[in-house]
Amino acid sequence: MTLGAQLFTLREYTQTEKDLDYCLAQVARMGYQTVQLSAIGPIAPPTVRELCQKHGLSIVLTHTDPNRILNDTEAVIQEHDLYGCDYIGIGMMPQKYRSPAWFWRFAEDYREPAKKIAAAGKLLMYHNHNLEFQKFDGRLVMDSLLEAFPPEELGFTLDTYWVQMGGGSPVKWMEKLSGRIPCIHLKDMAVQGWEPVMAPVGEGNLDFPAVLEAASRCGVKHLLVEQDVCQTSPFDCLETSLRNIRGMMG
Repeated sequence: MTLGAQLFTLREYTQTEKDLDYCLAQVARMGYQTVQLSAIGPIAPPTVRELCQKHGLSIVLTHTDPNRILNDTEAVIQEHDLYGCDYIGIGMMPQKYRSPAWFWRFAEDYREPAKKIAAAGKLLMYHNHNLEFQKFDGRLVMDSLLEAFPPEELGFTLDTYWVQMGGGSPVKWMEKLSGRIPCIHLKDMAVQGWEPVMAPVGEGNLDFPAVLEAASRCGVKHLLVEQDVCQTSPFDCLETSLRNIRGMMG
């Protein structure tokens, strides 16, 4: 399994070519091998690829605008060919599908793009939050998504923190999704007062030794550290997480 940084963590610092170059240098210095592209600035894809290559970082996953995936699928595929990236990610369920009245349309709308992406040798990836652990018509949204697409047309970027926030077990869901989770997001959960907060991996309460062991069993290829909200510097969060993961993995 590779260890990568989800660049959404550094989104405030990746909006220009110069800043992205600096951030990628820091990510490589920490010891990460890969990155996920998410929320970077309007930087030309060839430039992004060159900067990643400059710092020895492979692009293994993106979060791509769902509207582009839906309406400009071929261009999105070509962009990922340029990146050398096989996984095209939806970062969150688009707003209009987040109710029982319209959820059923998500699979209907994205089935054809998913087929085109699969035909190109890539995989559409869905990243969960906690909203997928609510029930529509008595069934978990996550279960409905699983059944709506075949494994070769939709993978899942399982997020450890958001599974826990949804009341699920990250390990049990990794086992349930075994073979459909080539990439996962690692973030920990701590508590401040009455509230759960995001924490660097190993600094909270999730059982990450068990998570990492399950990842190895369940076909995960890419471990990606992400922290949407950092209590300290996001650079420190990435570095602390990597150090702790390496300690757990021996």
